[in-house]
Amino acid sequence: MLTIQTRTPFHISAKPEKQELVDEYRGKPLNALRTPAVVIDRAQFARNCAMMHENALQWGASFRAHVKSHKTVEGTRMQLISSVAQTSAIVVSTVMEACEVVRDGLVADGTVKDILYGLPIAVNKVADLSALWDEVAAFDTVIRILVDHPDQIKFLEAFERPRSNPRRWSVFIKIDSGLKRAGLTPGSDLLKTLLTTIFASPVISAHGFYTHAGHSYESTSRSAAANFLSQEVEAVNSAAALALSILTTMPNATPREPFVLAIGSTPTAHVANAETRARLTARLNGRLELHAGNYPLLDLQQLHTGLIDTSRVAQRVLATVISYYPGRGEGGADEAMCDAGAVAMSKDTGPHPGYGEVVGKAWRLGRISQEHGILTKTRTYGDAERDKLELGEMIQIVGQHACLIMAAYPWYYVVDSDLKGGGEVVTDVWVPWKGW
Repeated sequence: MLTIQTRTPFHISAKPEKQELVDEYRGKPLNALRTPAVVIDRAQFARNCAMMHENALQWGASFRAHVKSHKTVEGTRMQLISSVAQTSAIVVSTVMEACEVVRDGLVADGTVKDILYGLPIAVNKVADLSALWDEVAAFDTVIRILVDHPDQIKFLEAFERPRSNPRRWSVFIKIDSGLKRAGLTPGSDLLKTLLTTIFASPVISAHGFYTHAGHSYESTSRSAAANFLSQEVEAVNSAAALALSILTTMPNATPREPFVLAIGSTPTAHVANAETRARLTARLNGRLELHAGNYPLLDLQQLHTGLIDTSRVAQRVLATVISYYPGRGEGGADEAMCDAGAVAMSKDTGPHPGYGEVVGKAWRLGRISQEHGILTKTRTYGDAERDKLELGEMIQIVGQHACLIMAAYPWYYVVDSDLKGGGEVVTDVWVPWKGW
C-alpha cells in the first residue's frame, strides 16, 4: 500500500488542563500523590540546562535543544533560556511536538525561531510541515528537515511543483557516525548521489550536516565519550568536505552560507568543552552546532557513563510497595512488589542491571510486568532503614531511560529543591504533548 500525503487536524487534540491540575496538587506532599507518578526537580533541571549552555559556549558552538524527552512548554523554555545563555533553536521528534510548540506560544513570543523535525522526512509529513511553516513564517521562524535519501528530494520537488510560489526547504543531511540508525556514511556513493541531487534541486537548500552518536551511551569515562565526540565531528566535517568538492563541479549551484556541522548526544555533549575543542586539529568545513535532549532529566543509563553523579538526576518515579516476600529471592533474599511496571518504567534496559534503582535503598526494580514490578535486593547495608521495605511505603525509583519513562505519564509533578522543603512538595504540574 503506497503512502500518500496527509493532513492532521492537530488543533483538536486534547490535553489535561494545566490550571486544574495545579489547583488540585500544588502544595501537596509527594506522599499524598497516587502512584505511579513521575516527579521532576525544577531546580536541578535548570542547573542541567545551564551546564549544557556553558559546554556549548566553551566548545565554541551554537546549541540546539532536543525537546523530545519531556515534551513540555515549561521544559522547552528552560532548555532555551538558562542563567548562562539563550538559544532559539530546537529539535522535535514528532510533528505534533512542532505543532504544540507553536500552539503554546513559544514561536509567537520569540522563544523559538528555528524548528528541526528530527527524523528523515516521510512523504506523508510534508503537507503538515509545509502548513506549519506557513504559520510560523510570520514570526520569522524557519522549519528545517532531515534527509538521507535522494527519493526524499524527489517527493519534495513533486510537492512543490504545483504550488504558485514554491518554497526552498532547508535541510540537514543526516550522517551516520557509527550508530547505524539513520543517515549515510561520509564516504558512501549514495551520499554523493544525494548531495548532487540536493545541489541541483530548485526546492532544496543544504543547511548543514547532522549526526547523533547514540552509541556513545556505551561510554564509561570522559575519554571514551570524547572519542565518540571526535567521531561525530569527523563524520560531519568529512561530509561537508565532500559537499564542497561537489559544488566546485556545479557552477550553477545556488550560493549558500557556511554549512552547519551539527553533532551531539547527551554523553558527547557532556564532554564538549574548552579542553575537547582544543583537540580539534582538522580544518572545519563549517560552523559547529551542539545538540542533546536527555541532559535536563538524566537517568540510570547516563549514570552508567560515569559523566554525571546521582545529584544531577532531575526525575524519578514514585511507586508504592504493595506486597513483600521474605526469602523468595536468589540466595534466600527477600523480594517485594510495587505498583510501577513496564508501562510506568518502560522495558528499556542498560549496562546497569534491572529497570531502575530505588533511591536510598538496597533495592532495585529487578523484574517487571505490565502494571507491577518486582523489587530485588542489591546489597545489605546492615541498616534496617535501607535494607527493609514496608507495605504501603512510597519509594522513589531512577529508571533506565527517562525519555521513554516520561512518555507514559499524562502529567508530571514538579518540585523545587532550591526552596525550603521544596523537594518534597508539589510546586507545579507540567502537561506533556502527546501524539505524532
